[in-house]
Parts: sequence; C-alpha cells; structure tokens
Amino acid sequence: MRLSRYFLPILREVPKEAEIVSHRLMLRAGMVRQEGAGIYAWLPLGKRVLDKICNVIREEQNRSGAIEIMMPTIQSADLWRESGRYDDYGKEMLRIKDRHERDMLFGPTNEEMLTEIVRAYVKSYKDLPLNLYHIQWKFRDEVRPRFGVMRSREFLMKDAYSIDLDFENAVVAYNRMFVAYLRTFARLGLKAIPMVADTGPIGGNHSHEFIILASTGESQVFCHSDYLGMDTPEEGVDFQDPAALQDIVNRWTSLYAATEEKHDEAAFAAIPDEQQVSARGIEVGHIFYFGTKYSEPMGAKVTGPDGVETPVHMGSYGIGPSRLVAAIIEASHDENGIIWPEAIAPFRVGLLNLKVGDAATDEACEAIYAELTARNVDVLYDDTAERPGSKFATADLIGLPWQIIVGPKGLAAGTVELKRRADGTRETLTIAAALERIIG
Repeated sequence: MRLSRYFLPILREVPKEAEIVSHRLMLRAGMVRQEGAGIYAWLPLGKRVLDKICNVIREEQNRSGAIEIMMPTIQSADLWRESGRYDDYGKEMLRIKDRHERDMLFGPTNEEMLTEIVRAYVKSYKDLPLNLYHIQWKFRDEVRPRFGVMRSREFLMKDAYSIDLDFENAVVAYNRMFVAYLRTFARLGLKAIPMVADTGPIGGNHSHEFIILASTGESQVFCHSDYLGMDTPEEGVDFQDPAALQDIVNRWTSLYAATEEKHDEAAFAAIPDEQQVSARGIEVGHIFYFGTKYSEPMGAKVTGPDGVETPVHMGSYGIGPSRLVAAIIEASHDENGIIWPEAIAPFRVGLLNLKVGDAATDEACEAIYAELTARNVDVLYDDTAERPGSKFATADLIGLPWQIIVGPKGLAAGTVELKRRADGTRETLTIAAALERIIG
C-alpha cells in the first residue's frame, strides 16, 4: 500500500481525553475514532490489526475442533426469559422493541441463543461432543466506558460454547479451550497466565482468566515467576488426546496464580521471595464451565447411551479481539509509539523514501516495493513528500516491525538502512541483503 493513497489520519498532539497508553496511541496512530461514549469507528490501520487478531483466533479455534457459526446481534427477549436472565441482567443490556412491539435486545452475550440452537438440532449423545463459536460485535451499556477500546460499550467478541453429555466430557472440552488459548495468546506475542477465576454458584475449579502483565493493568495479580518462562504447547498438540491435554493443563495450573479477588496471602507467602510476582494485569480471555445452567431451564436435552434424556453440559469461552488490540499495545510500546508483534502488525514493513522525486531513490523504492508485494509481504510505502524526521516519527508511532530506509547517500554506496522496531537496531545492508533478512 502506498501511503500517498492510504487513509492514515495521524495526530501529532496527545489527545486530552485518553487516559491510558493504548488509547492515546490508537488515536494518534489513526487506528480508531470515537463516535460516542464507548463507541469507536475502526479506521483502516486499526481494522487491519483487528482482522489479523481474528485470523489467529480463528485458526486456533479451528485447530482445536471448534466449528464457526454466526449468530444474530438482535435477540428475542423470550429466550432470556426462559433462562431467567432477562430481568436479572441489569441496565447493561440494551432493550428495544421492534415495529410489532415485541421485546428484543442487542445481545451482550449468546448463551441463550446457542442453547436454543442446540435444543433444536442436537438430540442424541452421538451428536456430541460439539463446540460452536462465532466472532461478533456486541453491546453492553457500561455505566462508565473508559480506557478507549479496553472498556467500551460496543466491542468485538469471540464466543465459543462447548456441548457435552456429562461433566467428564465437558472437562475434556474445557481443556481443549485452555490449551487453544495458551497457543492463541502466544501467537499474538503475549505471555498470558491462566489464573483461577470465580465460578459463582456452580463452584469447582473450571473457570480461568487469562492475564497478561502490564504496568497499566486494571487489577493487581499475583503469581509464581516460573510462569513467565513456561513453553507454549506446540502446533502439533493432539486435541483428541484427553490425557495429553490434561497434562498440559496440570502443568499450567500447578503453580500459584491469582487475581486480587482470589488472592490467598498465605499461599503466596509460601513461594520463595525471589519467585513472587506481584504486578498489574489485564484480562485477555476467560473460560468457564457452567454445566446445565442454561440447558436445564431451556430444555436442551440429549438421549444418552442408556436411552435416558439428560440436559447437556456446557461451557463458554471468550476472547475480545477489540480489547486485545489495546492490551497488546499496553504490553508492547515505547516512548515513540506502538511495537507490534509480527503476526498481527498492520503492515510487516515500512518502506521510507527519504527523497521523493530523486530518480535513483524513486527507482530503488519502486523495485523494493514490487519485490515485497510479489512475495506477499505486507508493506506500507511512504512515498509522501514529508520530511525525513516526520517519516521516521510516523513509522515508529504505528509500530511496523521492519523499516527499510532509502536515501540518496546510502544508495550512492549501494546500501539501504534496515531498522528493527522491537529493539531499535539499525543495519546498513545492500538491497538484496535487506530483502533476504525480511523474506528469509
């Protein structure tokens, strides 16, 4: 993409309304624009990041055996009355009426609708196990939306729902998602630590929040330092092997890790001082087994091997892609701007022409741009007439992993400069060597 033809509304001033780093940088980098309290338009740069995050999530959900669907955003209030949640949910739910005066709502979540789909089609234990997921925009009327897309009213959510015959099989489904989440966050460049979360009236241990450590995190968290060095499950992990999955879950839950709400001072104090981690954290995912909470009142039953009908056991598994954009920035930035992990960077390479109009510089940049494009490398070519300092500032602000800097002086010596955004290192290389470094 040529920057001269792209829509990238950079802000040079720090927006006054932005309270945290990610909100400031997303506004300055032209990723989003606020259109209302907690409601944002996603501009081209932000949309590219959002799409890449969704692609990673989708790949790992599919790998685990989950199947993608798409449920509507507008739901009938009658479904929520069946589950008993319509009156209990509170003011966060946006309640509306259609032209026929029927009670409807803008879905804040999809347990009821998924349960309705299951009861309509899933009748036998032979139809199980099943895990259905979708990636959908949702709305919750937060009383105080803040921190940009970190806590907004309209947000993008990946919801997965497992359906199983009994508790034992539901635990296997839970473990699949546990492992899939570890892989997902690692691919997004995050070290996410699973921490035991509140299970409410259901009880048990099958509820985990996945937390990343960040100085601007929303809450205090506590864990063993060994979590920071644990290896993520490999791509070849067998999601059909319950024992292997349980081993991974056991390893990742064997050490102390808790949010402030679940913190046990005595258990934490038992960890050697040098291995205690007390930090701020951001929740990036939540998995939760809820058993028959919805299937029982809504009549989602299957016939078991013994011929007896029984309510299915279910779990829900959430990741907020729009929230993740902000969380990744909180965990990966410096004083100059965003530092994107390569897997989700809006463009992998920024190509900077330092003297547009100079024949040799233009020719070299066009050749590099053509080669990268032909190799399917996402590249943003800064072919504008801006001064070099402005181009450097923009490239650092939007956080592209690599910058190829082309100027007349370097070209005269047959070289360009290659900058790695993550650590700021610069190398003077031939064009061929620079391309080899990026393309491999």
